Amino acid sequence: MVECFQPLTDSQWQGMIPLLPLQRKRRLCLRHVVNALLYVCRTGCQWRSLSAVFPKWTAVYYYYRRWQQDGTLPRLNRCLMQAERVREGRAPTSAVLCLDSQSVKLAPRICEARGLDAHKRVNGRKRQLLVDTQGRVWACRIHAAHQHDGHGAAPLLLERRHWGPRLRAVVTDQAYRGRFAEGLLARGLRHELASRPPSTRGFVPVAQRWVVEHTFAWLNCFRRLVVDYEHLPKSHAAWLLWANITLCLNRIT
Repeated sequence: MVECFQPLTDSQWQGMIPLLPLQRKRRLCLRHVVNALLYVCRTGCQWRSLSAVFPKWTAVYYYYRRWQQDGTLPRLNRCLMQAERVREGRAPTSAVLCLDSQSVKLAPRICEARGLDAHKRVNGRKRQLLVDTQGRVWACRIHAAHQHDGHGAAPLLLERRHWGPRLRAVVTDQAYRGRFAEGLLARGLRHELASRPPSTRGFVPVAQRWVVEHTFAWLNCFRRLVVDYEHLPKSHAAWLLWANITLCLNRIT
């Protein structure tokens, strides 16, 4: 296996087998495919630069796109998070979720969904992450960096059915008041504000919401996510889920 990369262990693969389409025989081992995807996410290498120890890059890309489109990737992410929570003695789903955004630079020569976040001075895109109180990513959305947080996060409300039946409240900062807060109330959820005191400057850990910043720090360990290299925002969202899957597998085993 490639140096500086830890492939799936036997216990990790056994936990993923029930969640992947393994009902029929294939010439290509899906375990090698998953290892290749985790390698690309961790190292940020180009598809055509994928090491020869992995399957051909076209085959790996085929499964990357197929699992993204047929719902296998979100289901795999959701089931692994639930398994991790149960292992910790918690309920499979959370009663409180936290939402925040992060602006990231967009690679040159990419025009789709590009914008300028004047406050952060970032020319690129903004990613919205909905995490539980341990920092696991339950939902995400990518949009242009100039779009307001509340309007950009509004489409996440359409994924309410995937958040779990126990959800009662979503914790955000003041940027999500208005349209997003009204959408939560319309769905029977409570909107809670958690912001730093106005007299302070810089980063201040805020109860129930600092976990989102913790998740942003974890994502910086994946070179595919440090800069947005994807032409389509949904492709960047897929790599966010693969990074979260990696974190869940490491904690479970």
